[in-house]
Amino acid sequence: MRVLITGGLGFIGAWTARALLDQGHAVRTFDVHDNRTLFDAIIAAAGDAAEETTRKPSNGTSSARADRVVEHRTGDITDAAAVDAAVEGCEAIVHLAAVLIPTARKDPLLGARINVLGTLHVFEAAKQHGVRGIAYASSAAVFGAEDGVHPEPRTHYGAYKLCNEGTSRAYYDDAGIRSVGLRPATVYGPGREIGVTADPTLAMRAAAEGKPYTIRFTGATGMDYVEDVAAIFARAATDTPDGAHAFSLQGQLARIDEVLDAIRAEIPSANVRAEGPELMFAAQLDETPLHAVFPGLNRTPLADGTRKTIAFYRRTAAPA
Repeated sequence: MRVLITGGLGFIGAWTARALLDQGHAVRTFDVHDNRTLFDAIIAAAGDAAEETTRKPSNGTSSARADRVVEHRTGDITDAAAVDAAVEGCEAIVHLAAVLIPTARKDPLLGARINVLGTLHVFEAAKQHGVRGIAYASSAAVFGAEDGVHPEPRTHYGAYKLCNEGTSRAYYDDAGIRSVGLRPATVYGPGREIGVTADPTLAMRAAAEGKPYTIRFTGATGMDYVEDVAAIFARAATDTPDGAHAFSLQGQLARIDEVLDAIRAEIPSANVRAEGPELMFAAQLDETPLHAVFPGLNRTPLADGTRKTIAFYRRTAAPA
Protein backbone atom coordinates (compact mmCIF):
# COMPACT_ATOMS: atom_id res chain seq x y z
CA MET A 1 0.00 0.00 0.00
CA ARG A 2 1.00 3.66 -0.34
CA VAL A 3 1.63 5.29 3.06
CA LEU A 4 1.88 9.03 3.65
CA ILE A 5 4.31 10.17 6.34
CA THR A 6 3.81 13.75 7.50
CA GLY A 7 7.06 15.10 8.90
CA GLY A 8 8.57 12.38 6.78
CA LEU A 9 12.00 13.99 6.38
CA GLY A 10 12.51 14.12 10.14
CA PHE A 11 14.15 11.64 12.48
CA ILE A 12 11.29 9.22 13.22
CA GLY A 13 9.79 9.86 9.80
CA ALA A 14 12.89 8.70 7.95
CA TRP A 15 13.24 5.57 10.08
CA THR A 16 9.55 4.81 9.58
CA ALA A 17 9.97 5.22 5.83
CA ARG A 18 12.79 2.72 5.95
CA ALA A 19 10.63 0.25 7.88
CA LEU A 20 7.77 0.62 5.42
CA LEU A 21 10.04 0.24 2.39
CA ASP A 22 11.55 -2.90 3.87
CA GLN A 23 8.01 -4.29 4.13
CA GLY A 24 7.36 -3.55 0.45
CA HIS A 25 5.12 -0.51 0.87
CA ALA A 26 5.31 2.66 -1.20
CA VAL A 27 6.07 5.84 0.74
CA ARG A 28 5.09 9.45 0.21
CA THR A 29 6.67 12.03 2.53
CA PHE A 30 5.16 15.42 3.30
CA ASP A 31 7.29 18.00 5.05
CA VAL A 32 7.60 21.75 5.34
CA HIS A 33 11.15 21.69 3.95
CA ASP A 34 12.86 19.69 1.22
CA ASN A 35 16.23 18.99 2.87
CA ARG A 36 16.74 15.24 2.45
CA THR A 37 20.20 14.98 4.01
CA LEU A 38 19.00 13.23 7.16
CA PHE A 39 16.45 11.12 5.28
CA ASP A 40 19.00 9.84 2.78
CA ALA A 41 21.57 9.15 5.52
CA ILE A 42 19.08 7.03 7.47
CA ILE A 43 17.90 5.16 4.39
CA ALA A 44 21.54 4.60 3.43
CA ALA A 45 22.26 3.20 6.89
CA ALA A 46 20.63 -0.03 5.68
CA GLY A 47 22.87 -0.08 2.64
CA ASP A 48 20.09 1.15 0.36
CA ALA A 49 20.91 4.80 -0.28
CA ALA A 50 18.10 6.84 -1.71
CA GLU A 51 18.91 8.16 -5.17
CA GLU A 52 17.02 10.96 -6.84
CA THR A 53 15.64 9.91 -10.20
CA THR A 54 12.86 12.26 -11.25
CA ARG A 55 11.54 15.69 -10.43
CA LYS A 56 7.88 16.69 -10.49
CA PRO A 57 7.64 20.49 -10.61
CA SER A 58 3.93 20.47 -9.75
CA ASN A 59 3.92 18.67 -6.42
CA GLY A 60 7.10 16.89 -5.50
CA THR A 61 10.02 14.64 -6.37
CA SER A 62 10.76 10.95 -6.23
CA SER A 63 13.71 8.95 -4.95
CA ALA A 64 14.35 5.36 -6.02
CA ARG A 65 15.35 2.66 -3.56
CA ALA A 66 16.08 -0.48 -5.57
CA ASP A 67 12.72 -1.38 -7.15
CA ARG A 68 10.70 0.81 -4.78
CA VAL A 69 9.91 4.50 -4.91
CA VAL A 70 9.75 7.25 -2.31
CA GLU A 71 7.80 10.31 -3.38
CA HIS A 72 8.65 13.57 -1.63
CA ARG A 73 6.20 16.46 -1.37
CA THR A 74 6.79 19.81 0.24
CA GLY A 75 4.00 21.62 2.07
CA ASP A 76 2.76 23.05 5.36
CA ILE A 77 0.65 20.93 7.71
CA THR A 78 -1.37 24.07 8.53
CA ASP A 79 -2.44 24.32 4.86
CA ALA A 80 -5.58 22.18 4.57
CA ALA A 81 -5.45 22.06 0.77
CA ALA A 82 -1.82 20.94 0.74
CA VAL A 83 -2.56 18.21 3.28
CA ASP A 84 -5.59 17.05 1.31
CA ALA A 85 -3.50 16.80 -1.86
CA ALA A 86 -0.81 14.84 -0.03
CA VAL A 87 -3.33 12.36 1.40
CA GLU A 88 -5.01 11.70 -1.96
CA GLY A 89 -4.06 8.28 -3.27
CA CYS A 90 -2.72 6.99 0.06
CA GLU A 91 -4.23 4.07 1.96
CA ALA A 92 -2.61 4.78 5.33
CA ILE A 93 -0.98 7.68 7.16
CA VAL A 94 1.80 8.06 9.71
CA HIS A 95 1.30 11.54 11.14
CA LEU A 96 4.46 12.93 12.75
CA ALA A 97 4.52 16.60 11.72
CA ALA A 98 4.74 18.73 14.86
CA VAL A 99 6.79 21.24 16.80
CA LEU A 100 8.35 20.07 20.05
CA ILE A 101 8.28 21.34 23.64
CA PRO A 102 10.69 24.32 23.30
CA THR A 103 8.87 25.80 20.29
CA ALA A 104 5.44 25.17 21.81
CA ARG A 105 6.53 26.88 25.02
CA LYS A 106 7.96 29.88 23.19
CA ASP A 107 4.98 30.31 20.84
CA PRO A 108 1.87 28.44 22.05
CA LEU A 109 -0.32 29.79 19.24
CA LEU A 110 2.06 28.55 16.57
CA GLY A 111 2.29 25.24 18.41
CA ALA A 112 -1.49 24.89 18.39
CA ARG A 113 -1.74 25.70 14.68
CA ILE A 114 0.80 23.03 13.80
CA ASN A 115 0.14 20.34 16.40
CA VAL A 116 -3.64 20.61 16.79
CA LEU A 117 -5.00 22.22 13.63
CA GLY A 118 -2.51 20.28 11.53
CA THR A 119 -3.76 17.03 13.04
CA LEU A 120 -7.34 18.02 12.27
CA HIS A 121 -6.31 18.60 8.66
CA VAL A 122 -4.85 15.09 8.50
CA PHE A 123 -7.96 13.42 9.91
CA GLU A 124 -10.29 15.49 7.74
CA ALA A 125 -8.33 14.59 4.61
CA ALA A 126 -8.35 10.96 5.68
CA LYS A 127 -12.14 11.12 5.93
CA GLN A 128 -12.43 12.68 2.46
CA HIS A 129 -10.17 10.10 0.81
CA GLY A 130 -11.22 6.92 2.61
CA VAL A 131 -7.89 6.25 4.34
CA ARG A 132 -7.98 2.89 6.12
CA GLY A 133 -5.80 3.72 9.12
CA ILE A 134 -3.76 6.44 10.84
CA ALA A 135 -0.84 6.07 13.24
CA TYR A 136 0.01 9.38 14.86
CA ALA A 137 2.54 10.65 17.37
CA SER A 138 1.11 11.45 20.76
CA SER A 139 3.63 11.72 23.60
CA ALA A 140 4.46 10.73 27.16
CA ALA A 141 4.09 14.48 27.77
CA VAL A 142 0.32 13.90 28.10
CA PHE A 143 1.18 12.72 31.63
CA GLY A 144 2.25 14.69 34.67
CA ALA A 145 5.51 14.09 36.47
CA GLU A 146 4.27 11.45 38.90
CA ASP A 147 1.48 9.52 37.16
CA GLY A 148 2.13 7.64 33.92
CA VAL A 149 -1.40 6.25 33.69
CA HIS A 150 -3.82 9.16 34.00
CA PRO A 151 -3.11 12.06 31.59
CA GLU A 152 -2.43 15.46 33.15
CA PRO A 153 -0.13 17.42 30.85
CA ARG A 154 2.03 20.19 32.29
CA THR A 155 3.22 21.68 28.99
CA HIS A 156 1.47 23.19 25.98
CA TYR A 157 2.97 20.39 23.89
CA GLY A 158 1.48 17.72 26.13
CA ALA A 159 -1.89 19.47 26.09
CA TYR A 160 -1.86 19.55 22.28
CA LYS A 161 -1.10 15.84 22.13
CA LEU A 162 -3.88 14.99 24.56
CA CYS A 163 -6.26 17.08 22.46
CA ASN A 164 -5.27 15.04 19.41
CA GLU A 165 -6.16 11.83 21.21
CA GLY A 166 -9.65 13.26 21.70
CA THR A 167 -9.76 14.26 18.05
CA SER A 168 -8.97 10.69 17.01
CA ARG A 169 -11.83 9.33 19.09
CA ALA A 170 -14.25 11.86 17.61
CA TYR A 171 -13.27 10.93 14.05
CA TYR A 172 -13.73 7.25 14.84
CA ASP A 173 -17.19 7.87 16.31
CA ASP A 174 -18.24 10.25 13.52
CA ALA A 175 -16.51 8.78 10.47
CA GLY A 176 -15.20 5.34 11.44
CA ILE A 177 -11.53 6.30 10.98
CA ARG A 178 -9.33 3.80 12.76
CA SER A 179 -6.27 5.21 14.52
CA VAL A 180 -3.44 4.47 16.90
CA GLY A 181 -1.74 7.20 18.90
CA LEU A 182 1.69 6.32 20.26
CA ARG A 183 3.14 8.00 23.35
CA PRO A 184 6.93 7.63 23.35
CA ALA A 185 9.12 9.22 25.99
CA THR A 186 12.77 9.55 24.92
CA VAL A 187 13.31 8.24 21.40
CA TYR A 188 17.01 7.98 20.63
CA GLY A 189 19.22 6.74 17.85
CA PRO A 190 20.96 7.88 14.66
CA GLY A 191 19.64 11.23 13.43
CA ARG A 192 17.95 12.57 16.57
CA GLU A 193 18.90 16.25 16.76
CA ILE A 194 16.11 18.44 18.16
CA GLY A 195 13.94 18.58 21.27
CA VAL A 196 14.74 18.30 24.96
CA THR A 197 14.92 14.50 24.85
CA ALA A 198 17.41 14.59 21.97
CA ASP A 199 20.18 15.09 24.51
CA PRO A 200 21.01 11.40 25.14
CA THR A 201 21.51 10.92 21.38
CA LEU A 202 23.54 14.12 21.14
CA ALA A 203 25.73 12.86 23.97
CA MET A 204 26.30 9.61 22.05
CA ARG A 205 27.17 11.59 18.94
CA ALA A 206 29.57 13.85 20.84
CA ALA A 207 31.30 10.83 22.37
CA ALA A 208 31.73 9.27 18.93
CA GLU A 209 33.25 12.53 17.68
CA GLY A 210 35.53 12.94 20.71
CA LYS A 211 33.67 16.00 22.01
CA PRO A 212 32.26 16.79 25.46
CA TYR A 213 28.51 16.96 26.08
CA THR A 214 26.22 17.75 29.00
CA ILE A 215 22.72 16.27 28.99
CA ARG A 216 20.38 18.99 30.23
CA PHE A 217 18.12 16.83 32.36
CA THR A 218 18.48 14.18 35.04
CA GLY A 219 16.30 11.52 36.64
CA ALA A 220 14.78 8.60 34.74
CA THR A 221 13.10 8.23 31.37
CA GLY A 222 11.97 5.54 28.97
CA MET A 223 14.78 5.10 26.45
CA ASP A 224 13.22 3.88 23.19
CA TYR A 225 15.49 2.98 20.27
CA VAL A 226 14.23 4.55 17.05
CA GLU A 227 14.16 1.40 14.92
CA ASP A 228 11.71 -0.13 17.39
CA VAL A 229 9.55 2.98 17.42
CA ALA A 230 9.54 3.22 13.62
CA ALA A 231 8.51 -0.43 13.32
CA ILE A 232 5.59 0.19 15.68
CA PHE A 233 4.44 3.24 13.70
CA ALA A 234 4.66 1.27 10.45
CA ARG A 235 2.68 -1.63 11.87
CA ALA A 236 0.06 0.59 13.49
CA ALA A 237 -0.55 2.41 10.20
CA THR A 238 -0.71 -0.63 7.92
CA ASP A 239 -2.49 -2.99 10.31
CA THR A 240 -4.65 -0.54 12.26
CA PRO A 241 -7.07 -2.24 14.65
CA ASP A 242 -10.68 -1.15 14.84
CA GLY A 243 -11.23 1.80 17.17
CA ALA A 244 -9.28 4.85 18.29
CA HIS A 245 -6.41 3.77 20.50
CA ALA A 246 -3.62 5.48 22.43
CA PHE A 247 -0.71 3.41 23.68
CA SER A 248 2.27 4.37 25.83
CA LEU A 249 5.77 3.31 24.80
CA GLN A 250 8.12 2.56 27.68
CA GLY A 251 11.21 1.30 25.91
CA GLN A 252 13.77 0.63 28.63
CA LEU A 253 13.27 2.60 31.83
CA ALA A 254 16.68 4.02 32.72
CA ARG A 255 18.20 6.74 34.83
CA ILE A 256 20.36 9.22 32.94
CA ASP A 257 23.36 7.92 34.89
CA GLU A 258 22.70 4.55 33.26
CA VAL A 259 22.66 6.23 29.85
CA LEU A 260 26.03 7.80 30.59
CA ASP A 261 27.36 4.42 31.73
CA ALA A 262 26.17 2.84 28.47
CA ILE A 263 28.05 5.50 26.50
CA ARG A 264 31.21 4.99 28.54
CA ALA A 265 30.94 1.23 28.06
CA GLU A 266 31.44 1.89 24.33
CA ILE A 267 33.87 4.81 24.71
CA PRO A 268 35.56 4.77 28.14
CA SER A 269 37.14 8.19 27.54
CA ALA A 270 33.80 9.85 26.73
CA ASN A 271 33.47 13.27 28.37
CA VAL A 272 29.72 13.17 28.99
CA ARG A 273 27.71 14.26 32.01
CA ALA A 274 24.22 15.35 33.04
CA GLU A 275 22.77 18.20 35.05
CA GLY A 276 19.47 20.00 35.37
CA PRO A 277 15.90 19.17 36.40
CA GLU A 278 14.02 15.97 35.74
CA LEU A 279 11.63 15.79 32.81
CA MET A 280 8.11 17.16 33.32
CA PHE A 281 6.38 13.88 32.50
CA ALA A 282 6.34 10.49 34.22
CA ALA A 283 9.21 8.13 33.56
CA GLN A 284 7.37 4.88 34.23
CA LEU A 285 4.73 4.08 31.63
CA ASP A 286 2.53 1.02 31.07
CA GLU A 287 3.33 -0.62 27.75
CA THR A 288 1.23 -3.74 28.40
CA PRO A 289 -1.84 -2.61 26.37
CA LEU A 290 0.37 -2.03 23.32
CA HIS A 291 1.67 -5.60 23.37
CA ALA A 292 -1.82 -6.99 23.81
CA VAL A 293 -2.85 -5.45 20.46
CA PHE A 294 0.51 -5.78 18.67
CA PRO A 295 2.25 -8.90 19.99
CA GLY A 296 5.83 -9.75 19.13
CA LEU A 297 7.26 -6.22 19.04
CA ASN A 298 11.03 -5.89 19.25
CA ARG A 299 12.39 -3.84 22.16
CA THR A 300 16.10 -3.03 21.91
CA PRO A 301 18.09 -2.95 25.18
CA LEU A 302 19.77 0.36 26.02
CA ALA A 303 23.25 -1.12 25.65
CA ASP A 304 22.53 -2.38 22.14
CA GLY A 305 20.83 0.85 21.03
CA THR A 306 23.71 2.91 22.37
CA ARG A 307 26.22 0.72 20.55
CA LYS A 308 24.33 1.05 17.25
CA THR A 309 23.98 4.82 17.62
CA ILE A 310 27.66 5.37 18.41
CA ALA A 311 28.66 3.09 15.52
CA PHE A 312 26.53 5.18 13.15
CA TYR A 313 28.14 8.43 14.25
CA ARG A 314 31.62 6.95 14.10
CA ARG A 315 30.97 6.05 10.44
CA THR A 316 29.61 9.50 9.59
CA ALA A 317 31.99 11.64 11.65
CA ALA A 318 33.98 14.18 9.66
CA PRO A 319 37.72 13.39 9.44
CA ALA A 320 39.76 15.21 12.08
